Amino acid sequence: MADLLNTLKKAAMDAMAAGSPTAIMFGEVSKADPLEVIVDQRFTLPADFLVVPESLIHFEINLHHSHEYTDDSGSGINTQQTKPALPEKPIVIRRGLEVGDKLLLLRVQGGQQYIILDRMVGTS
Repeated sequence: MADLLNTLKKAAMDAMAAGSPTAIMFGEVSKADPLEVIVDQRFTLPADFLVVPESLIHFEINLHHSHEYTDDSGSGINTQQTKPALPEKPIVIRRGLEVGDKLLLLRVQGGQQYIILDRMVGTS
């Protein structure tokens, strides 16, 4: 019985390996909006086939602000406002994907979706 179980396990593992459920691939952003990626210089994937993680989506915040406070020193209560603080221009927390970015992709079984794992740096 143990031999039959081991044979079935081996057959299942071989079938899974033959179907190549996933594959690591390399790509490059050819168009940012709408997103398109050239994979291994062979074919182009439109946004519908790509899963983009939050870490690769553009995010910026505006930290420019001032405060209102009550000044009750001296001659009566007076409402004041502080000088504006921090830069007026929004600060980029995460830059989104840009044309020319090199990507590490994971092809999901069947090739219907490609997960963008990360942006590669230091490649030529």
